[in-house]
Amino acid sequence: MQFAMMTSGPWIFCASLFLCALMVSGGARYLLRAQDLKAVQAAHSAPTPRTGGVGVVLALGLGFWLFAPEALASMTGLFLLSLIPVFSVGVAEDLGAMMSPRRRLFAAALSSVMVIVLLDVQVTQADVPGLDWALGFAGFGFFFTVLWMTGLCHATNLIDGLNGLAAGSCILTAMGIVLIAERSGDADLATLAAMVIPAILGFFVLNWPFGKVFLGDGGAYTLGHVLGWLGIFLLVRNPDIAGTAVGLLFFWPVADTFFAIYRRYRAGVRPDEPDRLHFHQLVMRALEILVLGRKRRRVSNPLATVVLMPLVAAPIFTGVMLWDRPLAALLAIGLFAVLFVSSYAAGMRLARRATLTSKQAFRRARDLRGGSMLADSDAAALGVKN
Repeated sequence: MQFAMMTSGPWIFCASLFLCALMVSGGARYLLRAQDLKAVQAAHSAPTPRTGGVGVVLALGLGFWLFAPEALASMTGLFLLSLIPVFSVGVAEDLGAMMSPRRRLFAAALSSVMVIVLLDVQVTQADVPGLDWALGFAGFGFFFTVLWMTGLCHATNLIDGLNGLAAGSCILTAMGIVLIAERSGDADLATLAAMVIPAILGFFVLNWPFGKVFLGDGGAYTLGHVLGWLGIFLLVRNPDIAGTAVGLLFFWPVADTFFAIYRRYRAGVRPDEPDRLHFHQLVMRALEILVLGRKRRRVSNPLATVVLMPLVAAPIFTGVMLWDRPLAALLAIGLFAVLFVSSYAAGMRLARRATLTSKQAFRRARDLRGGSMLADSDAAALGVKN
């Protein structure tokens, strides 16, 4: 595996970097979408190309085609075909075609159906009591696999809100898959999964810290598809691996998505309604309110990613350590879920108190000197009323 990566890794990285650099060049200015700055969930301050995922996916596809282990060559070729729906619809959205969330989810589902049909692979074990019994029924296994993969594609896109966050999370997940594959003796799959890392790194150096190009829906959805299916391949090929341990590799995007759905349900809005209350947005705005001050988005955005990376890495590291211990991994999922919700709630309370203090200070300054209140957007995002 090490020799294969020494051969393919630099080529994949250079291809990704070159293609992503094209998106940043002056010739790609027509890809800019100024309206993105008006989006509720926007975390950047200048129009930026959203097509970095094109470079990542093309470089990865080239790497899979040229350097896939011989034993997996035919499987890899068919798997590449499955990328077409999810990648095409995502890129269309990035170019301004306004693909609805429903269309993007349908494309993700179609891509997973293609994998199941072409490769005759689906989730057959999860090491969760009751769920494994249900997965024994072919119809349920098919439904669960498509639902899991569709949700994972969307979840990967939801955490693509800060410079380097989605890319860094995907790199860590790919590393987790590689390490578990190596521990189980599956060198071929480890080699295939390792190719994902240089493909993302070529984009990462342009995305973090300055956000010269974004991953976009095409990149985020497709990486969710690729990594999710690599996790399923890992389970199907190696029954001794705990399904719950593989689930830990995807904990952060899945937890953020489930909590976003719950949060919006409590607020009485649609599950697909965007907001600025994801965990990463809370951290970024807390840094601005408590440490950096307003109008420091260029600093708070990449710094929030640095703060979050250990939190993203912890479940992945745990999954690697518990790769063949299903019950322990299941308990770890529960523990991390409790920590996720409790830390989010604590962060919201802290940010609200800080925002109230800031607003009181601004009111006093306004009364003394005149002027406008500067914290309205922070207050709205954190649920504080004027």
